[in-house]
Amino acid sequence: MSDKITLQTKLSYGLGALGKDFACAPIYIFLMFYFTDVAGLSAAFVGTIFLAARIIDAVTDPMMGVIVDNTRSKFGKFRPWIVIGTLLNAIVLVGLFSTHMFEGPALYLYAAAAYILWGLTYTIMDIPYWSMIPALSSERQEREKLVVWPRLFASLAWFITGTYGLHIVGVLGEGNQGDGFFNVAMLIAVLFVMSAFLIARNVKEKAAPANAKPAEKFSFKDVLVIIGKNDQLKALIGTVLSFQIANLLVGGFAIYYFSYALGNPELFPVYMMVAGAAEVAGVFLFPRIAAKLPRKHLWKMACGFPILSCIVLLVMGVMFPGNAFLIGLAGAAIKFGVGIANALQTVMLADVVDYGEYKTGRRSESVIFSVQTMLVKFAGAAGGFIVGVGLSVVGYVPNVEQTADTIMGLHFMMVGLPAILMAVSGFVYQRYYRLHDGFNKDDVEADMVDAKPVQA
Repeated sequence: MSDKITLQTKLSYGLGALGKDFACAPIYIFLMFYFTDVAGLSAAFVGTIFLAARIIDAVTDPMMGVIVDNTRSKFGKFRPWIVIGTLLNAIVLVGLFSTHMFEGPALYLYAAAAYILWGLTYTIMDIPYWSMIPALSSERQEREKLVVWPRLFASLAWFITGTYGLHIVGVLGEGNQGDGFFNVAMLIAVLFVMSAFLIARNVKEKAAPANAKPAEKFSFKDVLVIIGKNDQLKALIGTVLSFQIANLLVGGFAIYYFSYALGNPELFPVYMMVAGAAEVAGVFLFPRIAAKLPRKHLWKMACGFPILSCIVLLVMGVMFPGNAFLIGLAGAAIKFGVGIANALQTVMLADVVDYGEYKTGRRSESVIFSVQTMLVKFAGAAGGFIVGVGLSVVGYVPNVEQTADTIMGLHFMMVGLPAILMAVSGFVYQRYYRLHDGFNKDDVEADMVDAKPVQA
């Protein structure tokens, strides 16, 4: 396998992430708000369907990984599914933001069905997209350079969506938020499809050597072996899941926090603008930081910045309510850490693919990278579930002034809970993850020897 990845490949792959994340950022940032305040669904119901959909994904995401790994075509095993998944998901995205057009029981049934379909169709595209990385180069440094491109463009999509999303909704809807969300979804769908065809044209996996053995076919039973025997994959699951639940909990809850706890919705785009810029900076600086610091410290750094963000928000809430500078600083802190974590977790997964091949004798990029898709969606759903149930527990009522107890609950959900989850992520990483410098057979075997009990 050639190690060098061309600039055209990097740019096309990155632009693919721009379209892809334009399609998913509104889901994680605005869908809860759209469902509760625009479509009129109850917060508890929305949180419940978010979580129920992820239970389905726990089965379908690994299955999609198996399907991709078993695909044999003249276009490779990744690109056909990227195109098919994008076309399907673009249609469902528009349908999802048509929910406000329904009323009564049909509203609830339609919302649940549309959201579940969104998760299923996004899986078809997202898993082959990310699992291409190990197939584009076998060199760890090339992978680290490549992963900056999609993460940078993805962060840009989140920055634009979070900062200008509600403004664009207002403009395209001419003051009607329902129409605005629908029109934005239509625009995103077009950009999404264009980005998928760009990937299909310019991003190609490396061909296997002519004398290589044909790749083995995977069965669904193999998924249990692939995941069950890969202890580093399980460690990574615990590490990333805790981190991303905290991250997406903040992302989904921020609009409620600024609108009702602080009483100033205009602070939300300020927070998101600075946060988005900091996330782009975190991704952009990742290769330089990784070159200067031992990689085992990077994840702990990524967790430390969001914890600092929560402390800044706590100080702001107690001593300087509504201070725009501290709000911007808090947004910068959390998303700078998120930028580092997003780039690092993709590189870590590529290492886990190599480690899994050593453990099981079978290479399974798509099955293992299906875990990343599942984790992001499950983290978003868990965050949404916590927000939905939490809003009900603290007595939140849409579009009215909240009580003192409700405001206190809003502060805890924005500040306390994310800090706890970030600390858990750092602990799991420190305690269980070992592939700090990538996969090296000799290092792994040495760790296994050291771990054996001393004979009396």
